[in-house]
Amino acid sequence: MKLANSEFSYCNTLIENFETVTQKPITAPSAVYYTGVDLGTAYIVMAVLDEHFRPVAGAYEFANVVKDGMVVDYIGAIHIVRKMKQKIEKQLGTELVYAAAALPPGTFELDSGAIKNVVEGAGFEVTNVLDEPTAANAVLKIRDGAIVDVGGGTTGIAVLKDGNVVYVADEPTGGTHFSLVISGAYKMPFDEAEIYKRNPENHKEILPVLQPVIEKVASIILRHIRAYDVKEIYLVGGTCCLQGMEKIIAKQTRLPTMKPQNPMFVTPLGIALSCKQGE
Repeated sequence: MKLANSEFSYCNTLIENFETVTQKPITAPSAVYYTGVDLGTAYIVMAVLDEHFRPVAGAYEFANVVKDGMVVDYIGAIHIVRKMKQKIEKQLGTELVYAAAALPPGTFELDSGAIKNVVEGAGFEVTNVLDEPTAANAVLKIRDGAIVDVGGGTTGIAVLKDGNVVYVADEPTGGTHFSLVISGAYKMPFDEAEIYKRNPENHKEILPVLQPVIEKVASIILRHIRAYDVKEIYLVGGTCCLQGMEKIIAKQTRLPTMKPQNPMFVTPLGIALSCKQGE
């Protein structure tokens, strides 16, 4: 189900406002701008907030510079982030200075330096690097439950108790695996399968084809939350834009499973909300 009740009005309103400003930026001056850079396996998303933490601009681009949360094309990643930064700076008529970034849980020791270097290489002063589920919860504001970030390459899980993250995990299986299944089932090249998957008009058709992979995601979730008294699951990440995916996970886990209006933008907005002003 979608996060539609009043408890999640902040989340859905923030997403709606961000979707609006990606098309029509708000150019009124702000004392400071906070930027979130989400280096995803499928998309790179940049969200910019004003001094009151309201969305004023943003951009996103399909990219293949990250795999399973790891930067595999360092120069390509810098080029894309720098291009986005320059585009938004031109729109706002000012320089973007501060940015935050995030990684899948459990990968800090492996790749946090590379992610930070990409964002700094694009011209930002990095003021915070955090894990993706924690960033997402800055938008969702969940006190108890499991936040599941299904990205292009991995499924990240964070269990929350009383608003605190008490457990995190990350496992391979994400949108890339969905595209591989579509590619095989429809005998189409992988890149075409990616495009086919992202078209909402095809979701009803491909959902039964993807059901075994979605059930695998559900099994990953169940395995990691087994030791915790989780009552609800909250889905974020670009892969969760697939319509009906939440129903399959709810059936497999036997837990209420919800997602916001556009799950792809939850984490980048949370990263921007976690950005700090330089000392």
